[in-house]
Amino acid sequence: EPYLELCEIRNQKVPGDFAKKTLLVTTGSEAVENAVKIARAATKRSGTIAFSGAYHGRTHYTLALTGKVNPYSAGMGLMPGHVYRALYPCPLHGFSEDDAIASIHRIFKNDAAPEDIAAIVIEPVQGEGGFYAAMPAFMQRLRTLCDEHGIMLIADEVQSGAGR
Repeated sequence: EPYLELCEIRNQKVPGDFAKKTLLVTTGSEAVENAVKIARAATKRSGTIAFSGAYHGRTHYTLALTGKVNPYSAGMGLMPGHVYRALYPCPLHGFSEDDAIASIHRIFKNDAAPEDIAAIVIEPVQGEGGFYAAMPAFMQRLRTLCDEHGIMLIADEVQSGAGR
């Protein structure tokens, strides 16, 4: 019963006049994997874009989203398909916000059309990738790009702590 009450309270706090559902999970991996499943079901698309240097978890699909092989998916064989890698904006590594957006457009041109992408998954602050923060202006550009193409934007925000 407390679980149900908490979900009802959360649903009341979400702005907007539409049906709301809350799912409580144990791990961030479960949260991200379920967010991607919801995006795929809602958009009827199968592709997902994630960023270089990302860490999204240790479930099978979140391993595919994670932006490095060692130590996470080494020796596990091929990961699930339809995951495409964009550059994370990090001036320290020579990647500007423009470079990151251009890398998404390259995916659209060379790998998967925007109408085949269900979601873009990003850590607003990368932890495993080196504690790099995406600037608010980049996040707004990403939001706009997603809105233009009907793509869901999923923020895996464990480092930034939204809602804490």
